[in-house]
Amino acid sequence: MRLVFLGTGAAVPTKKRAHVSIALKIDGEVLLFDCGENAQRQMMFTEVSPMKINNIFISHLHGDHILGIPGLLQSMAFSGRKEGINIYGPVGTKDMIIHALSIGYHGINFKINVYEISSKDPIKIIDSEKFEIYAFPVKHSVPSYAYIFKEKKKPRLDMNKAKALGVKVGPDLKRLKEGIPVKLENGRVINPEDVLLPPKKGICIAYSGDTIPIEEFGKFLRELGCRVLIHEATYDSTLKENAIETLHSTIEDAIKIAEIAGVETLILTHISARYDDISIYEKEVKEYKGNINIVVAEDFMVYDLKKKTHFISILD
Repeated sequence: MRLVFLGTGAAVPTKKRAHVSIALKIDGEVLLFDCGENAQRQMMFTEVSPMKINNIFISHLHGDHILGIPGLLQSMAFSGRKEGINIYGPVGTKDMIIHALSIGYHGINFKINVYEISSKDPIKIIDSEKFEIYAFPVKHSVPSYAYIFKEKKKPRLDMNKAKALGVKVGPDLKRLKEGIPVKLENGRVINPEDVLLPPKKGICIAYSGDTIPIEEFGKFLRELGCRVLIHEATYDSTLKENAIETLHSTIEDAIKIAEIAGVETLILTHISARYDDISIYEKEVKEYKGNINIVVAEDFMVYDLKKKTHFISILD
């Protein structure tokens, strides 16, 4: 399972940073969080396949987070996509998609399902067999949501208990693991709870979108057991007034929320175009004395969620 940072810039792209877009690769599927301009071309230099994207999550409707969507959808159509795609975002997302696709001509023949979020409280928007997705309302200059991915793990079999109860290796073990009781040859019924251990803790990742620092967001992540937080840090900590004025966060703000959340890793993104040189970010990170691993994201950075390592990967 890997995070691929397609774009890590803010409102204005630079030679080093495209508009923000993050792909999460999980079991052959790609979840896309925001889709800034040029996202599809960035994918060409990575292991991310646009045709594997089934769900797109839009934090808010500022251009640097959405302008890659029309081109991405049209390229999917050119590549022969027939499967529908789901797009989640705040109220106004449906109109945005309609207007975006009304510009020029296109041959999109697959279904585009748009789900608008209007909750003032955290809400679960996807509950599938493999994972859950939560939307958390954050505070920006327009309606904006953070997103949290939480992996689901199935309960584990206690083989010693199963054998002691007379369960033989074969279909009965599979049924028990799937939560189905089985009847043994001697007539005894074995229930799943008799032989199952609690599931291992799944991976939990949060993406803040654009926001001021919100303590309740950190507390919510702690409750969910998130270990990775991707938080915007548009400004270094000397520009706190700029952050307040534009409803963004500084490096210090992001660290504060990460500490409240109790995450293992904080990844800083949405870096302002004023920072052609990010040495000031690196200096702040180096001076941090806490226990959180802090990473300043770069375009084409890959974070391996299993190995807890990151590297730059650009494919030929």
